[in-house]
Amino acid sequence: MSKYQHLITDENRKWWTLGAMCLALFMVMLDNTVVNVALPSIQRDLDTSISGLEWIVNGYTLSFAVLLAVGGRIGDIFGRRKAFTFGVVIFTVASATAGFAPSNFALVASRVLQGVGAAFMMPGTLSIITDAFPAHERGKAIGTWAGVSALALAVGPVLGGFLVEHVSWRAIFYINLPVGVLAVLAATFVVRESRDTTVGRKVDYLGVGILTVALTSLVLALIEGNTWGWDSTAVISLIAVSIIGLITFIFTENRVTAPIIEFGLFKSRNFIGSVVVAFIISFAMMGVFFFLALYMQNILGYTALEAGVRFLPTTLVIMVIAPIAGRLADRIGPRWPIVVGMTLISLSLYLFSQISDGSTFSDILPSFVILGAGIGLTMSPMSTAAMNAVPKTKAGIASGVLSMFRMVGGTFGVAALGALFQSEAKTRLASTLGGENGLTASQRSDFAHQLTGGAPHIEGISGAKAERLVAAGHDAFIYGLSNAMTLSVGIAIAGVLVAFFLIGNQAESMDEETREAGEVAEAASPVA
Repeated sequence: MSKYQHLITDENRKWWTLGAMCLALFMVMLDNTVVNVALPSIQRDLDTSISGLEWIVNGYTLSFAVLLAVGGRIGDIFGRRKAFTFGVVIFTVASATAGFAPSNFALVASRVLQGVGAAFMMPGTLSIITDAFPAHERGKAIGTWAGVSALALAVGPVLGGFLVEHVSWRAIFYINLPVGVLAVLAATFVVRESRDTTVGRKVDYLGVGILTVALTSLVLALIEGNTWGWDSTAVISLIAVSIIGLITFIFTENRVTAPIIEFGLFKSRNFIGSVVVAFIISFAMMGVFFFLALYMQNILGYTALEAGVRFLPTTLVIMVIAPIAGRLADRIGPRWPIVVGMTLISLSLYLFSQISDGSTFSDILPSFVILGAGIGLTMSPMSTAAMNAVPKTKAGIASGVLSMFRMVGGTFGVAALGALFQSEAKTRLASTLGGENGLTASQRSDFAHQLTGGAPHIEGISGAKAERLVAAGHDAFIYGLSNAMTLSVGIAIAGVLVAFFLIGNQAESMDEETREAGEVAEAASPVA
């Protein structure tokens, strides 16, 4: 490798660094989507239950979301390159064990470990880019970073479908191995080490423990709320533990010398606005992707691969617009790109809420394109606004907090929209079933729960009555979907208002002298 070292100079090192971070990000984001299309094959091969399949997805989401802030802070303390490399190694090893998994339990354990690795990698990619690029070029770099993320989301379902059909579901994990090796080599020879020089090497283990318990309880409640019941003892207990834990965490962090999250970051309006927008856009986006994937397979009759291909208009538009939006944020500031982007997202969600029984993919194609334009205009300026709003030494924890809000926002979105969907679908079925169909309230409730499965049915009913039930099921699905999208419209409009009133009109970028002064002030003042 040393004979190629002359290719890396002080002038181009930042671009090599960007390439290395994008490579790692591609692997993480690919894993977010590639697994979903393999679930039926995994179910047949490992003879697992629906609940087991859910945990193949949720185990990764849970550990990823819970440890993002911790991963970012550990990078600030011990070195971002070290934390990033550690995350890549863990993720790659877990990918190998997932590919060899002999049982569902082993696969879920590997997915949890993948989430741990991703939680150290994800903040590292953004904080390392922030350190490598000056503030006036950061939007362009982060725009490229966001574009690669969109490319991975676009490629995931298509690549996953191809590998599952022509190789094996295990291949979707094996493809991470060479990428992981390349990412480690790139980090070793290209990325310069950086850390937060205003703090020592002391880790707030108490804060880590409390935050982990609080977020685990919250995310687990959100994931299982629709299954266990929002009024169940288990969900209520988890939410209570989460609230108590978060209050205890805030109380504790204001009294330790090296907090795991520095609440002083939230003194910046740009940072507050960015993390709230991150929560809102993930709330809307993940809910849309989840329910539209079901709609295209269950109502329009597409296969998983065919449905994945039809998300390409959204993800490809994101890939094109995100770098442009990053450059625009460098020139005019992040506010207006985000405001316009969130407005377009609101418009696309409104159009999705108008889906009817007679809608086809051609009818909703413009909505997919508008959604992609809105996300592309929002994501990179949002990340740039957050990272430029804090001293460069705090880039790791700032990136971790931003990513945590995105992950938790997506989990909230699927949970909240799922709860509304089920409620509205039951209401619709109550008005169309019963009476002449002779179904009890229990049968209608069971039928509503099956709506996301593609082929709802009731034992002992067949023939013409079964056909009427299927038609009623499709009608209830679309009714629930329409109401869920309407809720998303309201949430997205709130994002427009947050961006307009909280995020600055000009790029908030500190020069080095101002950053150093801010760091000294932060070190001397108590945590807010």
